[in-house]
Amino acid sequence: MYAAARDPRAVTTPGAVPLALDVTDPESVAAAAAQAGDVTILVNNAGGLVGANYLTSPVDDVRREFEVNFYGPLLVTRAFAPALVAGGGHVLNVHSVLSWLALSGSYSATKAALWSMTNALRVDLAPKGVGVTGLHVGYVDTDMAAAVTEPKSDPAEVVRQALDGVEAGAHEVLADEVTRNVKRGLSADVSALYPQLAAAV
Repeated sequence: MYAAARDPRAVTTPGAVPLALDVTDPESVAAAAAQAGDVTILVNNAGGLVGANYLTSPVDDVRREFEVNFYGPLLVTRAFAPALVAGGGHVLNVHSVLSWLALSGSYSATKAALWSMTNALRVDLAPKGVGVTGLHVGYVDTDMAAAVTEPKSDPAEVVRQALDGVEAGAHEVLADEVTRNVKRGLSADVSALYPQLAAAV
C-alpha cells in the first residue's frame, strides 16, 4: 500500500510506503506513477478548500481550487491508468455531498466537475476492465473539517463503506444520511435544495 503526500515524511500509516506526490505538478504525478506501477486500487482523495465567491473572490482562487480538486485527479488517473488496466484495477474518487449542493462557492463547483468526470471515466474504463466508484460524503472528522461544529462522520466508517463499495463494484457510495437526502433531492425542483429561492418567489 502506498500513501502519497506532498511531503512523504508526513506519512505515518504503519505498513504504508511513502510516496511523494503533488497532484498539481505533472512531473511529480509521472514520477509517482513510475514508482508505484503495481497499484491496483487508486484513491483520488487529495482536496483543497478555498470556497471562493464567484462575484467577489479573485478568479485565481477559483482556478487554484480546480487545480487540486479536478485537474489533480485527472492527471493522477491518466498517469496510473496503464497500470490499472494491466491489473484489472479500480479507481475510487472522493467527492462530497457538495457535488450536488452549491453551498461552498468554487469548492462545490470543483466537486461537481469531479462527479461528472467520474461518470465519464467509468464509461471509458469499464470496457478495459477497470471499475470506478464515486464516494460522496458530508463532513468527516478530519483536519480539513476541524473547525466544523456540525455532526461529522468517523473516518474509519467512511473508509469501510468505501472499500466495501469498491469490492462490490458499486458505482457510487453515499456514506451518510445527509448525502443520501441531498441525492434524493436532485429530482425535485431546485428550490427543494435551496429553500431561500422559494422564499424569494
